[in-house]
Amino acid sequence: MYMEEDLDITLNGGSSWFYQGFIDAFSNHIRSSLENAIMNKIVEGASKLDLFLGGLPKEIYVDRVATMNVTFINDPRFSSSSVEFDIDGLFIPSNKTAPQSDMHFGDTKLAPPLGSSSNMLWISLDEDVFNSVSSLYFKAGLLQHMVDKVPDQFLLNTAGWRFLIPRLYHKYPNKDMLLNISAISPPSVRINVGRIDTTMDLDVIVIVLGSDDIVPVACISLSISVSGRASVSGNNLVGNVELNYFSFDLKWSDIGKLHTGIVPSPTRIVLKTLFMPYVNSYLGHGFPLPIIKGFVIRDSYILTSYSSIMFPSSNQ
Repeated sequence: MYMEEDLDITLNGGSSWFYQGFIDAFSNHIRSSLENAIMNKIVEGASKLDLFLGGLPKEIYVDRVATMNVTFINDPRFSSSSVEFDIDGLFIPSNKTAPQSDMHFGDTKLAPPLGSSSNMLWISLDEDVFNSVSSLYFKAGLLQHMVDKVPDQFLLNTAGWRFLIPRLYHKYPNKDMLLNISAISPPSVRINVGRIDTTMDLDVIVIVLGSDDIVPVACISLSISVSGRASVSGNNLVGNVELNYFSFDLKWSDIGKLHTGIVPSPTRIVLKTLFMPYVNSYLGHGFPLPIIKGFVIRDSYILTSYSSIMFPSSNQ
């Protein structure tokens, strides 16, 4: 650090003309003292910051399946009014150490505080963060649900399907049924300006309950699209999704063909009243945001841009 050319001490007013001579005479000594004092403070501050960052956790536990990898992947970047940190941010299997990833929270630059000095904390999450947790839950077998109750229980009896799959009722008259709904691939999350979209490919296996056994009789393949909203609750990111549209196809059947004109109605009922609330129950619990211990997010709101969402907020 060189200050000799930058430091200029000038006194104004009163007897400044008298004291200015002393200032000029001892200018080199003053410069040297200031330089040493500033350098010592910078070294002291850097040491404290390095010790603080080194003591931060490397992982944030979510549940028995998922843990967020919060290791730093770049040096902090300093500006005149902010400090930016890049962390890995992807979800990894709990109790396992993940290899270094190329994706991190820093792919989208933190936006300026929109003219408000109260937004002291900005967090940016790439869509790959959400896709990583989607993949983990899929591999863990958690993206499936056995439906045995619906608001209209008639839909879980073969009599309710007599026009949808005529042979089903003739072969199994007045038998109760189950629907095994399971994802066949990890749901895909896409973030665009002003919206968050997710597509899911599902298999719905129709199961008839016999006297002492269960009989899978057909499998309907579904591709559904949902749109979601994200919000912050405490230090957690929570969400809620709604059904947009779906398409279907008969994957296999031991009871003949579907009556395609009738399929959408019961399928939509099952998706909207059973499957979507089941998904939202997971999203409602939320996932922890990478917040330094002791900080609490407040007054946060959501901004979405291409491939990422951001959370400007104050903190306490």
